[in-house]
Amino acid sequence: MKAYLKNYRQAPRKVWLVADAVRGRRVDEALLTLRFLPRKAAAPLAKLIASAFANARERDASLSPQDMFLARITVDKGMTYFRWRARARGRASRIAKESSHIAVVLAPVAAKGNVRAPRATSAPEEKRDAQGARPHGAQGASPASGTGAAKEKEKPRAAEKEKKEAATAA
Repeated sequence: MKAYLKNYRQAPRKVWLVADAVRGRRVDEALLTLRFLPRKAAAPLAKLIASAFANARERDASLSPQDMFLARITVDKGMTYFRWRARARGRASRIAKESSHIAVVLAPVAAKGNVRAPRATSAPEEKRDAQGARPHGAQGASPASGTGAAKEKEKPRAAEKEKKEAATAA
C-alpha cells in the first residue's frame, strides 16, 4: 500500500536522514525506531507509515504490523518558498525555505525478496540508495561518466610526464 505526504516544510536533506534509518524495516520496527529518534521529521514520517498501514488494512483486515515492511520510501524536493531578510546598508538577502514530498510503499514480508534491486552503476562515484535513486547533489554528470573532456586533458599530461621521466633517466 502507498501513502504520500506532500509539501512537508522541512528540507529534504534533513528528512533523508530519518528515512534512511527506517528503510527496508518491518512496520512495527520502523514505528518503534521513529518513536525514539530525536529528529523533527520522525513524527510526521511515523504518521505517514501508520497511514500506509491503515490503507493496507482497508484491503485486508487480518494484517498485522509484523506482516508488512517498507518496500520503498522516497524523499523528493517540494516547493521552495523564498523570504527576504534585511541586511546592512538597505540591502536584503534571500532565504530559501525548502519543503519535501515523501512517499511510502509497504509490501508483505513474504514478498521481501521480490522487491526491485538497486540498479548497477557505470561509475563508482555514482552511489545509489536502495531504490536506485542518486543521493542529493549527484544529478549532474561526473567527469568519469561525462563527455570525455576530462580524459582528453589527461592524455597530454601523461605524455609530458613520460618525456620528463625519459629525460631524467638518460
